[in-house]
Amino acid sequence: MGRAQYTIRRVLQAIPVLLGVVTITYFLMEAMPGDPVSIMLGPSPSAQQAAAIRAKYGLDQPLWLRYLNYLWDVVQLDLGTSLYYEVPVTQKILERMPVTILLLVSSFTFAIVTSVPLGIISAQRRNKPTDHVARVVALLGVSTPSFWIGLVLIIVFAYQVSWFPATNLVLPWASPAEVGVDSQLDVLVTSLHHLVLPTISLGTLQMAALTRIERSSMLEVLGEEYVKLARAYGVKETTILRKHAFRNAQLPLITLLGLQLTSAIGGAVLTETVFSINGMGTLIITAINNQDFALVVGTTLVLGLVFVVGVIITDLSYAYIDPRVTFEDAD
Repeated sequence: MGRAQYTIRRVLQAIPVLLGVVTITYFLMEAMPGDPVSIMLGPSPSAQQAAAIRAKYGLDQPLWLRYLNYLWDVVQLDLGTSLYYEVPVTQKILERMPVTILLLVSSFTFAIVTSVPLGIISAQRRNKPTDHVARVVALLGVSTPSFWIGLVLIIVFAYQVSWFPATNLVLPWASPAEVGVDSQLDVLVTSLHHLVLPTISLGTLQMAALTRIERSSMLEVLGEEYVKLARAYGVKETTILRKHAFRNAQLPLITLLGLQLTSAIGGAVLTETVFSINGMGTLIITAINNQDFALVVGTTLVLGLVFVVGVIITDLSYAYIDPRVTFEDAD
């Protein structure tokens, strides 16, 4: 099976996964106590107003019919209309998704840039003070919730020393006039300054997990016979690490990167709430609080799609990192 066929197969396999996400989320929302019409119109709406709202959004239809109609709309790329915002769900997602993707990309960049050197140094200096420090940092990172890290960062770096802002994230694609600066470069610098605390808050868990797997993988590769042979021939340690060990040690890291998308997406909800960032996380929280069925299901579906795409990209990355990996015998 070639790479193109494998990609098509994985995309087709993602369809039942996304269908399951939509189905479970839809019926869980329906099972929630409360009435979205009462939330929209108040606790005592008139019968005519309530009936008009139910008819407008199809809430007067049987559950099974609403579910089938929703699936048909999704097939046509129509995620419905938000009860709370009274605009198409797709419009709200397109407004908020770039913010969440920016946060995810920045957190994963921080995680990779810090974890790979830490893992390599820890493996190279096994059981030495540097190794112990790296392992303690990784353990603390894995054990600490992202929202707690965010709160501590805000208290220390936003309020105590005032080094970084805690709210009002500036987006790098905003215009200089909106931000109140002279050039687009100034906008980018301001955005990076605002991203520091949320990036560390969300990326610490990924950094810690990746550091541990990088260390373990490097230790395993450095113990291989071909590495010992290279040392016996007098090859420099830096050359062994760069040419023989590093690339072969990255497959487990790539696998974990794909799996970490789930925790990162979940952590983004809390991180956006802590730092008052208007992304998908706060959009989901608002939708749940207002029992906005279409918005909750639509945002969950899109985030599930992001995860599936991330996993597929992770799988396809194997062959680029390690030429020994092929898809010819993939089941």
